[in-house]
Amino acid sequence: MTAESITPSPARPTALLVGAAITALQGAALAGWGLYDIVAGFLWDAPAQGRSELGGVILLLMGALPMLAGRALLKARRWGRSPAVLTNSICLPVAYYMWQNGGAMQAAGVAVGLLGLVGIGSLLNPKVTEVLYAPAAD
Repeated sequence: MTAESITPSPARPTALLVGAAITALQGAALAGWGLYDIVAGFLWDAPAQGRSELGGVILLLMGALPMLAGRALLKARRWGRSPAVLTNSICLPVAYYMWQNGGAMQAAGVAVGLLGLVGIGSLLNPKVTEVLYAPAAD
């Protein structure tokens, strides 16, 4: 097998990289929140012990899937797109309720909503679909 006989894989479009990065960032934020809940339950929030740790474990697990989906997208695995689009879609109602609180939460809600919209738009880009669903070369 020579270098000339190897067919190059299609280049990853920028939209795929953006979608994967946003999804991984959202997963890391969820996992970080879960770690905070676990630590807070043990150290500071004595009345909520048990509930806080369980919530933290659930948030850790919820953060793991978007991080794995972002990694799969970077490797051009098509299974990663569905959980990534779902994660970005969940950002929209979260942004709406953050907007309803007013003050600084409105700015955070705008940021969350924009991240969700950019993530959805980049992952549903036709170039991303072409890369993820390209026929395998035999």
